[in-house]
Amino acid sequence: MPGLLRGMARTAVVAGTATAVSNRVSRRQADRWAGQGAPAYMAQTGPAPEGYAEPPPAVPAESRMDKLRELAELKAQGVLTEEEFAAEKARILAS
Repeated sequence: MPGLLRGMARTAVVAGTATAVSNRVSRRQADRWAGQGAPAYMAQTGPAPEGYAEPPPAVPAESRMDKLRELAELKAQGVLTEEEFAAEKARILAS
């Protein structure tokens, strides 16, 4: 029985020492990276920052045509004047 306890104690000491050394190396490396700026691969693997929102989807060109048709209908109905129509048309085409 004393041999078994001695073996377990030795294993515990070795494992504890290995863990302490590993943790120290990890902390030292993390401090070194923090001083130099994190490598690109670290930035890619991290979680998205709080408040991050996905960018809105790109507006397809077809949507512009729909807006221009709707604008032309409003002008034909007399809702928009020629100046208002021209200004909105320029804004839609610029976007």
